[in-house]
Amino acid sequence: MDTYNDIYLNARRKLRSAGIKASDVETRLIVAHATGKSREELLASSRLYVTDESVIEAVEEMTARRIKGEPVAYILGEWEFYSLPILVSKAVMIPRVDTELLAATAIGMMKGRGGQTRLLDLCAGSGCVGLAVAANAPSCRVVLADYSDGALVICRANMLRNNLSRNVTAVVADALEPPPQILGAFDAIVSNPPYIPTRELGALDVSIRDYEPAAAFDGGPDGLYFFRAIAANWASLLKPGGNLIFECGAGQAGPVTRILEDAEFSDISVHRDTLGIDRVVAGTFWYES
Repeated sequence: MDTYNDIYLNARRKLRSAGIKASDVETRLIVAHATGKSREELLASSRLYVTDESVIEAVEEMTARRIKGEPVAYILGEWEFYSLPILVSKAVMIPRVDTELLAATAIGMMKGRGGQTRLLDLCAGSGCVGLAVAANAPSCRVVLADYSDGALVICRANMLRNNLSRNVTAVVADALEPPPQILGAFDAIVSNPPYIPTRELGALDVSIRDYEPAAAFDGGPDGLYFFRAIAANWASLLKPGGNLIFECGAGQAGPVTRILEDAEFSDISVHRDTLGIDRVVAGTFWYES
């Protein structure tokens, strides 16, 4: 009979043999999920015997899926973002640590305004960014918008999962089309749009290319298609002095800055992530009210 530690070591060996770099962390996540234990509980139980054969079978099944290339977040059905548990499915991309800078920038701007504010998370996907804002800037009312029905299902599930349904709503909207004015006015629009050039999609890691939705990455011929459309069309929903806050890819901050300048945004700022990459670009929109 195997102990919890035996199950962990066996699964980790398989992941290491498959060349998975984060095998230690991913094995702990898989075994914890299969056993229903927290990582701390799993450590405390490491020398105890596993009497439920279904637990062993679940670990083996999830390990096999990971070896085939499926991201561990999809295997678990949940991933952490900005300390929030975020449900995921193959209808949405997996939240990245890089994107926490986008959330942090938006949170800081909303808190700095004081009073009740409104924020639109455009191309929301799982809703992770908008939900992080709602959780950390409680006076902000957030609208999650996406064109994908599958994404909106996940957005609404995450609103419930994080008890944020009172100040967050989810609506269908196409970022490439002019916005429906019924959405009202916003203090900020935040967006992590698709920004990988189409020609580079085939070179993405198999865990992205074969499992995550291509539509969440395809930014058109130069990767800037969505930035241009959003800057040109969606500023009409911003209040005077409202902010448009983008996440962009490595090397795109300069072109995105020029797109905002061409759309008559001012006070443009660029924010670097922990790797020193210019990851977030924000601008302010003023107009005659």
